[in-house]
Amino acid sequence: MHKNTPFIHALTAAIVFSNIAGCSFSESSKSSSNSSRGSSNSVSSIVSSPSRSSKQDLRYQDEIVDYTVAYVKSSTADYASYQKGLAEIAAREGIVNWEEDPRTYIAIGKGLKKAGLRGIAYETYKKNLAGADYGKMQDIQKGYDGK
Repeated sequence: MHKNTPFIHALTAAIVFSNIAGCSFSESSKSSSNSSRGSSNSVSSIVSSPSRSSKQDLRYQDEIVDYTVAYVKSSTADYASYQKGLAEIAAREGIVNWEEDPRTYIAIGKGLKKAGLRGIAYETYKKNLAGADYGKMQDIQKGYDGK
């Protein structure tokens, strides 16, 4: 057992409890400029999880979908807390570079769809959650469209 396992379990429990208890998030936009995504995306996905099974990938995406739905349905949205939650899910699933992993953003798109977002609300979340990164917004759109 890894020495950080109790901490990870405690942090996971706190995140789950805060979502169940109706933890509020405050919406903010991410105003940093991200570099465009190039060929490094496929490399980072391979490097972050060379031996992941399809079952593990589906579990990761399902967790991101459910977490995104909870985030959207919370009374207010705090992007920093959302990112911390994504990082925790990725760490638990052995994903090292989740910020550049297309599966993360495809799952976010699925979550936005499942949460019932449409129109300007959807576009606003898509832009903010992707950090205005065009490639990430495309991945969110793929997930939203079910592709």
